[in-house]
Amino acid sequence: MDNLTNEELLSLLSSVFPRFENDKKLGILVDIPREEKNDNEDWKKRRSICINWYNELKRNITSLNLEQVNLIAYPDVKSNNADLPYKCFIVTDKLPDTANDLHDNGTETEFSKIFTDHQLFLAPTEFSTTAPLKNSAKKFGFRAATMPGFSDKMIPALKIDYNEVYTRVKILKDLLDPAIKADVVFAVDEASEYLMDFDLRFRESHMSSGRFPFHSTAGNLPSGETYIVPYEGELEENSKTNGTLPVQIGNDILFYSIVQNRAIEVLGSGEALEYEINYLENEPAYGNIAELGFGVLGDFGLDPINEILLDEKLGFHVAFGRSDHFGGIISPKNFSSQDKVIHLDRVYIKKMQPRISVLSIVLHYEDRESQTILLNGNYTIFD
Repeated sequence: MDNLTNEELLSLLSSVFPRFENDKKLGILVDIPREEKNDNEDWKKRRSICINWYNELKRNITSLNLEQVNLIAYPDVKSNNADLPYKCFIVTDKLPDTANDLHDNGTETEFSKIFTDHQLFLAPTEFSTTAPLKNSAKKFGFRAATMPGFSDKMIPALKIDYNEVYTRVKILKDLLDPAIKADVVFAVDEASEYLMDFDLRFRESHMSSGRFPFHSTAGNLPSGETYIVPYEGELEENSKTNGTLPVQIGNDILFYSIVQNRAIEVLGSGEALEYEINYLENEPAYGNIAELGFGVLGDFGLDPINEILLDEKLGFHVAFGRSDHFGGIISPKNFSSQDKVIHLDRVYIKKMQPRISVLSIVLHYEDRESQTILLNGNYTIFD
């Protein structure tokens, strides 16, 4: 199993978390399967990686200029970006196979106390903690690198030049922040074209560069994207996000009719169609256009690995569902239950949606100027 060397691990921590004087404790968050039948090989390997990192970082705590490293385990929350449980366990020896054994392997405590006591977090988890940790970081002031679905296949993405990644996502942020609209033209099977107008008014974009140089921040690692929540219509004006969004699921193409930033209908054919229609009907919040993301890691020679943590950073993507953790208004309370909360990315690169091409992305500004930032799947704004 591939892993970081001791030197690479320490270098990564120094790069990800430029050190502040009050940084004393680092927590490694790990979710444990509630039931053995839900476990999988990648999850098991990830827990092994967490144990390895925990032991290595403890041995090198002086080099990190920290006082303590803790391994913090909790029962899995069943879905990506659902809220964390009230309690968790500090584990000092080994991680149990199921959450039922956490009481025998750790010291029970409250997440609020963990968040108060720790200034830094790594979160290599099965289910994404990005949304709850973003919200908690603002409240408690810690910094967190969330790593949902992390596996040894992502190790190469931790070794790239994150200074260059930062440069690229900063260019994208500078172009997105003043924009009021993004026009995206899609082609299906290199023939039929579909237009989406994304309303970017009243919004600020966010950089996810894999570095966290400021207090009260949380985001993904590996990383490399700039993202923005389209305006969702919470002010007096309705959202102007409208159009037809094609999505390839398996070999089938579905077409989402987007009106005022919500998917109101799904058309197409194939096995996925009925599922999507039912999901949208039962969970209307799923139809919210929650994110417009501009990943850059594809330019560094990285390929998809079937884990959204990395795959979404490879290129342009659109997300459905929860958005409050990105500055939007759709939160867990808009879903029928905790395990129905979702933030789902659709990534538009050939290796993930081969039947769909992004022909162009054009940003528009108040002064009627415009900027083409992508043509035929390739960014036009980087040297």
